[in-house]
Amino acid sequence: MNLSIVIPLLNEEDSLRELHDWVVTVMNKSNFTYEIIFIDDGSTDNSWKVIEQLSNENPNVKAIKFLKNFGKSQALHAGFNKAQGDVVITMDADLQDNPEEIPELYELITSQNFDLVSGWKKKRYDSVMSKNLPSKLFNWAARKTSGVQLNDFNCGLKAYKNKVIKNIEVSGEMHRYIPVLAKNAGFSKIGEKVVKHQARKYGETKFGMERFINGFLDLITIWFLSRFGKRPMHLFGAWGVMMFLIGFTATGYIGISKLYRLYNDLPYDLVTNSPYFYIALTTMIIGSQLFLAGFLGEIILRNKESNENYKISNELNMN
Repeated sequence: MNLSIVIPLLNEEDSLRELHDWVVTVMNKSNFTYEIIFIDDGSTDNSWKVIEQLSNENPNVKAIKFLKNFGKSQALHAGFNKAQGDVVITMDADLQDNPEEIPELYELITSQNFDLVSGWKKKRYDSVMSKNLPSKLFNWAARKTSGVQLNDFNCGLKAYKNKVIKNIEVSGEMHRYIPVLAKNAGFSKIGEKVVKHQARKYGETKFGMERFINGFLDLITIWFLSRFGKRPMHLFGAWGVMMFLIGFTATGYIGISKLYRLYNDLPYDLVTNSPYFYIALTTMIIGSQLFLAGFLGEIILRNKESNENYKISNELNMN
């Protein structure tokens, strides 16, 4: 099979049939063998009914329905698990991603041997203040932190080799950083293609300003995981030992200073009257806690189990 098109969605009943027909037209024009995998992320409208109708009409339509809204990352994770195509395309269900871009994305993966190609919505139809400027700042920070030189990490239109999506785990809200996850997994040939951005035709956006705040927090998380995810003791242990030694040395100096004054009959104060004693003690305690955090992190890492982070209520054509 040439293509798996993975489409996560939440309350997009108005756009689903139009998107399906548009994708099918592109697939037939290019003579692709394909599957379309809709992941209904707990929609409360008639999205699932529309998907059932599409599945009855087109055997290439497959679908997964979550019991409730678990998030886009979990939806993509479920779709990636089921995808069978040589190239996997992800796109949003709101018609803002243009299916006409799919053949070129496929060509970049198959002919130019890219592991992953991310779309870049260079010209956007979003509000400048609420989306464009925060998005530019977010993408700049993501490039500087991750080392992956992409202009649009948030673009939902991406293409992957099948082996890429089978070797990464998308959890939490890490869907923004799939290229970074791929890079950390050893897939270094990551490209970018300018794609058309369509103005939203139906409904309203599901994302607000909070997605950028969450994005920056996730960026810190993925930076930490990429640097120290496999060796937390190297960070927490090193800082813990350093702080403990600083505190221990300061406490020793305070104690030796008092003994020296006692031995030479010089005036002295109680050790507990010195603010430096409490600073040194606090430093030792924090150092011990950091060391313990690194130690526990190593234990958890070696004994962790892979748990499902979403629950599926229904599937169509997944056998």
